[in-house]
Amino acid sequence: MSDAEAAAISSSAWRFDRPSDEQPSLREVNASITVPKTGVWFRRLFAFIGPGYMVSVGYMDPGNWATDLAGGAQFGCTLLFVIMLSNLMAILLQALAARLGIATGRDLAQACRAYYPRPVNFLLWIACELAIIACDLAEVIGTAIALQLLFGIPLIGGAILTALDAFLVLLLMNRGFRYLEAFVIALLIIIFGCFAIQIFVAAPPAGTILHSMFVPSSEIVTNPTMLYIAIGIIGATVMPHNLYLHSSIVQTRAYERTDAGKRDAIKWATTDSTIALILALFVNASILIVAAVAFHGTGHQDVAEIGQAFELLSPLLGLSIASILFAVALLASGLNSTVTATLAGQIVMEGFLRLRIPQWARRLLTRGIAIVPVVIVTAFYGEKGTAQLLVFSQVILSMQLPFAVVPLVQFVSDKKKMGNFAIPRGVAALAWMVAAIILTLNFKLLFDTFAG
Repeated sequence: MSDAEAAAISSSAWRFDRPSDEQPSLREVNASITVPKTGVWFRRLFAFIGPGYMVSVGYMDPGNWATDLAGGAQFGCTLLFVIMLSNLMAILLQALAARLGIATGRDLAQACRAYYPRPVNFLLWIACELAIIACDLAEVIGTAIALQLLFGIPLIGGAILTALDAFLVLLLMNRGFRYLEAFVIALLIIIFGCFAIQIFVAAPPAGTILHSMFVPSSEIVTNPTMLYIAIGIIGATVMPHNLYLHSSIVQTRAYERTDAGKRDAIKWATTDSTIALILALFVNASILIVAAVAFHGTGHQDVAEIGQAFELLSPLLGLSIASILFAVALLASGLNSTVTATLAGQIVMEGFLRLRIPQWARRLLTRGIAIVPVVIVTAFYGEKGTAQLLVFSQVILSMQLPFAVVPLVQFVSDKKKMGNFAIPRGVAALAWMVAAIILTLNFKLLFDTFAG
């Protein structure tokens, strides 16, 4: 045995326990992307750029739009603090997910299967599948609305058309993981550009923005309506299935599986995800700020639907293409989100169940489950029903968060499982604090919901 192999085994206690039938996470692309061992720091960072941006997609998907629009129109910039807080939580949690995947060679689903008893694993699997369906639901609604706004396609027809995106994902996957990452980053640039123009035109007061972002209002907790939207924002921003996704796709890099190689990989993977999530913060904040400037201060506080926002943006902002930019960004967001949902579904199913089914079958199954309620709600309640369904899907996502966050923090805090890669006590305390905040907000929402 070589020195490198011995170091790789000693750095991951779980490798001794890996069953013979457990395959590497996303084995078809695992360690498929070359990482330079020497050279300037920029070349090494570039090799790791990609997974963070794929994860960031989930933090600006169509579900965020509904909660951010509703929050900005009803309460102005007050909920910017919630967006900032949720993004800081996301940066920490995604860094921990990357650390778990790189240090142990297992994604979060595989780690849960290795450590928890079967009944617990079954519960976690069900919770994660519900989160993926809720995310897929938001993608179907958002993409269908974008198609309607841009091309006049009826919502039901647009929802059915979204099933075709399964083939787009398969085409990109077959060409290689770097092509998939390039597709995602290209659409992210479109989204960023669309909102950069709208923010420039909206010209929000910088003092108000900074105060709302860094100074919380007590009304966020005391106002049930504001709290409902705030939890929806957290659910839409900190995506539970993204923790499973990130712990897997960071392993696509062919870094050295030694202590030194893993430490270097963790550093670059964390840098990648942090930069990408700052971009997501800009997009989320922009949606809320544009809604606050265009609607809250002009007597349109009741705007909570994407279709309404589309009709009012151009006249209220005084920019003829504002509505088109809004719809184009929404379509790009919906298309992008299909990539992460597809990969997360594969990772979760293979990790928890060690069950492999064709990607096209898995994608059509989950997309079909999401399309059915959208078609039913649209047929009976119209656009208003889909808008409410969109916000509700984000609250469902928030309810699933503890089922992903608690196992993740438990694993990365445990020196028996992580060895030298266990997080320091201070970081662990902060991570448990984040988990406690999420749990508290969820219990508060449940109490308010059932208590009327």
